[in-house]
Amino acid sequence: MNALTGTGVLVRLALRRDRVLLPVWITAFLMMAVTSAAATKDLFPTVASIVQAASLMNGTPALVAVYGRIFDPTSLGALAMLKAMGSGSVLVAIFSIIVVVRHTRAEEDAGRLELVGSGVVGRWAPLTAALSVAIGADVVLGLVTGIAVALAGLPVAGSLAFGLAWVCVGLVFACVAAVTVQLVASKRAATGLALAVLGLAFLLRAVGDVTGPRWLSWLSPLAWAQQLRPYEGDRWWIAGIALALAAVVAAVAYLLVARRDHGAGMLPDRLGPAGASRWLRGPFSLAWRLQRGSLIGWTIGFVLYGLLVGSVAGSIGDMVGSAESQEMFRALGGVEGLTDAVFAAMFGLLGVVAAGYGVQAAMRLHAEESDHRADPVLVAGVSRARWVMSHVSVALTGTALLLVGAGLAAGVVHAVRTGDATQVGRVFAGAVVEVPAAWVLTGVAVVLFGAARALAGAGWAVLAVFLLLGDLGPVLKLDQWLMDLSPFTHVPHLPGGTFAAMPMAWLAVSTLLLTGAGLMALRRRDVG
Repeated sequence: MNALTGTGVLVRLALRRDRVLLPVWITAFLMMAVTSAAATKDLFPTVASIVQAASLMNGTPALVAVYGRIFDPTSLGALAMLKAMGSGSVLVAIFSIIVVVRHTRAEEDAGRLELVGSGVVGRWAPLTAALSVAIGADVVLGLVTGIAVALAGLPVAGSLAFGLAWVCVGLVFACVAAVTVQLVASKRAATGLALAVLGLAFLLRAVGDVTGPRWLSWLSPLAWAQQLRPYEGDRWWIAGIALALAAVVAAVAYLLVARRDHGAGMLPDRLGPAGASRWLRGPFSLAWRLQRGSLIGWTIGFVLYGLLVGSVAGSIGDMVGSAESQEMFRALGGVEGLTDAVFAAMFGLLGVVAAGYGVQAAMRLHAEESDHRADPVLVAGVSRARWVMSHVSVALTGTALLLVGAGLAAGVVHAVRTGDATQVGRVFAGAVVEVPAAWVLTGVAVVLFGAARALAGAGWAVLAVFLLLGDLGPVLKLDQWLMDLSPFTHVPHLPGGTFAAMPMAWLAVSTLLLTGAGLMALRRRDVG
């Protein structure tokens, strides 16, 4: 028996298990790309309007940090697919990481891989099957996306290059996950380590694009996807760099497979304290201990972004010279003042990202139940409601803390730059009003988890729908009732706009109702 024996069987098993997950993810990515292409094509009918919009994007450091740069300001395709390239590439990387971890380390944690490995299965077969499924899904995604975007009206060569860019990102981070599952002994740690690498890649790309030096961007696989420059010259040879790195990283993963014990990682587990912590006295303190590392990392990122927004918002008028571009930015923020519009637009984006943290924190319930760590808590006299609310409280408090940190950072920096201390409160309010809308997503995640453990991950799909409604609803001229389904539609535009307490109250009440419905649903199903 060689090391690859049984790979085909494991691939078929993985495809059967992911028969719903893979089509849903691919369809979601496809919709993101096609709607971006179709909407932007009609929004910017002339070269002058394209140049004006591209100058606005490139002249706003906060937007460059999130999405990257447009290298050819006359290219409609580059402008249309900027968001899909920037945020879409990150999501493709996350998708690839999830698939690889799901079929390797998660199977070891559950004991299923040990059962499968006792049969006629080679040492390399599980890893090869996981990489085959992840890379195959990335290739299918890239191909159908390229064809669909071309059918939407963008140049064929550039559309195929765009699809290839997504494939390159997915390939690299699938191989990164293949290494992290060998290094650590749990699926959560493996996923966290791979996401940390992704975060570092995003930071290198953002810093290189915004402040320089530009060579920093070339250290990031996310930047390589942008350097393919779809619709801006189509530099196909960049894909060779991604393929070479993926080959090297995959080779490291296979070397580690042969050198570690089944169920263990190359890095030794850290021993815990000899006695119980005096702070660990109940489910709420346990939930905080489990999630504090993630919350600290998210908070640091939000504060840094707040510092960036606060430092550039006051000078946006100098960066964006034309009156038309300034008017476009006012439309994005929903208020008249240009500086206020920058803060409103950027905090609107942060509100969506903070909602993503809330979904992630609430989904910890799913992980605790799947890994049977909830059982010892529930048999110790803790009710299901207390157990759920312990993690929900962390999700809600953490979501608020993220936006508070970003608002304070932006407000203080802006106040220092303008010499006006009253700006702290005005800017801070613009971030805080996003909190109730972000909370609603936590409530949605609780409802889905309470209804069925398998539905917990659908919270991300709901967040993606709300994001598309917010970004593309006005462009596609959707009916207002449809756009009102998104909680972010009801957030007052601050600073600069009029505060309305009633929408904020209804959003908070909606969160309570959704959480209560989730608790009631959980009481009617088995746990474990």
